[in-house]
Amino acid sequence: MFDKLDNLESRFIEIEDSLVQASLSGSEFAVLSKERSDLEPVIIVYRQYKVALEDLKSAREMIASEEADMREFGRQEVDAISRQIEVYKKELITLLLPSDPNDSKNIILEIRAGTGGDEAGIFCGDLLRMYTRYAEKQNWNTSFLSSMESPKGGYKEVILSIEGKKVYSQLKFESGAHRVQRVPLTESQGRVHTSACTVAVLPEADDVEVDIKPSDLRIDTYRSSGSGGQHVNTTDSAVRITHIPTGVVSECQDERSQHKNKDKAMKMLRTRLYDKLMEAQRKEISEDRKTQVGSGDRSERIRTYNYPQGRLTDHRINLTLYRLAEIMEGDIEEIIESLGAHHTAELLQKQKN
Repeated sequence: MFDKLDNLESRFIEIEDSLVQASLSGSEFAVLSKERSDLEPVIIVYRQYKVALEDLKSAREMIASEEADMREFGRQEVDAISRQIEVYKKELITLLLPSDPNDSKNIILEIRAGTGGDEAGIFCGDLLRMYTRYAEKQNWNTSFLSSMESPKGGYKEVILSIEGKKVYSQLKFESGAHRVQRVPLTESQGRVHTSACTVAVLPEADDVEVDIKPSDLRIDTYRSSGSGGQHVNTTDSAVRITHIPTGVVSECQDERSQHKNKDKAMKMLRTRLYDKLMEAQRKEISEDRKTQVGSGDRSERIRTYNYPQGRLTDHRINLTLYRLAEIMEGDIEEIIESLGAHHTAELLQKQKN
C-alpha cells in the first residue's frame, strides 16, 4: 500500500509542477487540474501520516530520557500518536478503494409512477420535491427535460437534469422501486393504500464516451403539450430523437426553443445509451454482492415510505427512520450517508476476501 502511496505522491508533485507551465493548453490544464483534485484527499492524509511517524520517532526518544517527567510525557505521546497513526491507516485504506469513475458526474434523474393509479402519480410529485429540495441544499442546479402530468396531481413521469459537485456519487443509490403506504385524500374509509414509483439515476455521458452517428438518428418535432403558455402549444418546439440501432428514444419539450430542446434531448439520449453500456457491468457487480446497494436495478424495491407511522425503511441496509415529514422535504443526508458507508464496508470486506 505504501509503495502505491509513494507513487501517487510523486505523481501529485509532478502534476503541480506541470500546472505552473505557461505552455499548457486549456484542455491540458483542465485534465491535470481534475487529476490533482482527485489525488489531493489521499495525499493530504498520507502526508499527515508521515508527519505522525516522525512525531512518533521523537516521542520514543523521549522515553530514553534520564528525566522521569520526560519519560512519562514520552509514553503519553507514543500512545496518542500511535492511535492517530491507526486512524490515518484506516482512512488511507478507504481512500485507496476502487472509485466509481462516474462519481463526479452530473445526472439525469427519471421518476415514473408505477402501480397505484392516481396515488402513484401524486407520490411521483412528492419524490420530485424531495430530490429537488435536497439539490437546493447542495447548491446544485436542476432543470426539467420532460414531464407528463397526472390528472389528479403529480406526474406520470418526470425527467430532469441535476448538475453540481459529485451529484452521481450522492444519488446513485436512489435507483430502484420506491413504495408508499398512506391513506389517499379520496379514501372515505380510511384504508391505507400501497403504490409505487421507479427512480432511475443515470450518470451524464460525455461526448467521447458514446459515439453517436448522425445517420443513426431520426429527429421528429411536434407541438409541446406541457406548461409554458400559448407559445409552447402553437409551435413545433418539442423534439423527439430516436437512436435507430438500439431503439432508444429521448424527447424534450421543456424549452420554448426547438434548438434548446434538441440539445437537451441529445444529452438525454447520450446518457441513456451510456446507461445501456453500463448495464452488463452493473449486473456483474451486483452478482458479487450479498446486497444490491449499487446495482442500479430499477425493478428492485429499495424503500418504503409509510405515512401513517411517519416511517421510512430502506430495505437494502435495514435502515428505519421515524421522521418522514422532514425526509420528504429533502432532509435525506442521513440516508445517503448510511448507504455510502454500507457500500464502503462492502468494498472493504471484498478486499479482505
